[in-house]
Amino acid sequence: MRAFRGRLPAFWRMRLQFGYNVLTLQQMEEPKQILISDPKSLAQCCDHLRQCRRFGFDTEFIGEKSYHPELCLIQVAAADTLYLIDPFAFDSLEPFWNVVVDPAIQVVVHAGREEVRLCHYWSGQTPGNLFDLQIAAGLVGLPYPLGHGSLVAQVLGVKLGKGETLTAWNTRPLTAAQVQYAYDDVRYLLPLCQELGSRLELMGRGAWAEEEFARLRSQSTPDEDGLAVNAEKWRKLKGSSSFERRRLAVLRELFFWRERTALEVNRPPRTVVRDDLLVEITRRNPKSVKDLIPVRGLAKRHLEDIFRAVEAGRAIPPEECPEPFRRDEDPPQVSLAVNLLAANLAYLSAKHQIAGNLIATTGDLKALVRSHMQKGEIPTARTPVANAPGSLLSEGWRRTHFLPQLIAMLEGRMALRLGDLSSETPVEVFELKDG
Repeated sequence: MRAFRGRLPAFWRMRLQFGYNVLTLQQMEEPKQILISDPKSLAQCCDHLRQCRRFGFDTEFIGEKSYHPELCLIQVAAADTLYLIDPFAFDSLEPFWNVVVDPAIQVVVHAGREEVRLCHYWSGQTPGNLFDLQIAAGLVGLPYPLGHGSLVAQVLGVKLGKGETLTAWNTRPLTAAQVQYAYDDVRYLLPLCQELGSRLELMGRGAWAEEEFARLRSQSTPDEDGLAVNAEKWRKLKGSSSFERRRLAVLRELFFWRERTALEVNRPPRTVVRDDLLVEITRRNPKSVKDLIPVRGLAKRHLEDIFRAVEAGRAIPPEECPEPFRRDEDPPQVSLAVNLLAANLAYLSAKHQIAGNLIATTGDLKALVRSHMQKGEIPTARTPVANAPGSLLSEGWRRTHFLPQLIAMLEGRMALRLGDLSSETPVEVFELKDG
């Protein structure tokens, strides 16, 4: 991908054909800037956003001290007005969230996972019409994931300051520097949306983007219990890879007990019980509450609940216990095939002007090679097999437009060679002819 990144500036010099450009930005009137801290102003802001039918949306929050992030500031960009909404000034922001979830109004975000999570936490719904700039950028050939400042610089030629990224957003009053930073964080969201949206349509990738935006909303939504954690995250606890099925069942019960407890007291899970202690408890396999007392770092008030979670894991029927971790003991040819597919992926990325790692990860390529060798179906993201991760290559636009070309190489119908090493795309992929 390094060679592909090198040609991006030339690519984006063509942006005059596709919408916003630096000259256009200079000619735009400076938007009004309004701080919202009373119900009347909030109502006027929401009415304005409904009329605009599109607005940019960002948040500032602090997540170090609570289970769900503490919402400290909402930044909104309409076409002619920038708003800062102070959550601490309101008992409820329901009028604003009602606008965000309205499917008739497009909400523009950048890397909006947390914005979707916060929206769902406060309203019970996700944005009804989402446009994520980071995803859109990758779909039209920019690197993925690309930070907000880099995206603004590469697409619009504007350099943003980032002096307030570690600021204490829950303090009041906000400083002048904080306010300026907050406004600048949403100032260019709509120009970026118009630029990238135009390019998506010209490339025929609007449906691809909608598919990715829907997946972002789904992945950012807590489960039925309100837990803000992926159902398989417990498998990533360090030191658990050697556990057999029964101990994995115990570890899973401990993990979700901790998540539920953290949610109840609104504290980060690590402050309830550390990750390494969950693994240590599972390893010790305690037979009573007394067996937990020597474990340093456990709060006494949690000991009985912890032991109940251990017993719940031990009571799970054997057939319902998690599958053990599958170690990567692939034969050497798997790595060789993955490397060849990665080279093919770089070629496809450059040829079709799309970020390669948005098409597939190394894990996706490995899953494809394994399924090909076993003459089976590649597991989908929705239906992973045991603890083997699913692959997005088997779904949607990836399956239609890119999976066939990767499979063709695995089946020996496509070949790869080096062409002009001075070229931006020195790798060439071509179809083999019979005979």
